[in-house]
Amino acid sequence: MVTGIEIAALAVAVVFLLGAARIVQAVRPLLINAVVGLLVFLVAEWLGVGVEINWLTLAIVAIGGLPGAVLVVLLSVLGVAFVPAVVGLLA
Repeated sequence: MVTGIEIAALAVAVVFLLGAARIVQAVRPLLINAVVGLLVFLVAEWLGVGVEINWLTLAIVAIGGLPGAVLVVLLSVLGVAFVPAVVGLLA
């Protein structure tokens, strides 16, 4: 015999799964954009253009997609922003 507690637990689980599915659907385009942007950064690095990858660059690429990645690379080439720091000793 099924109790009321079991039915309530099942209903809570179904609501949780539906909510999780909605969140994944909302975040999926941002994840795809971020991966495409990181691939653009890898190609830029292969071509000799360094780009600093941090939370801001990932946010720009996740929201802006491919145009955002191109903008970040362009700003890095021009030396305006996102230029990687050089770590080393002068001696």
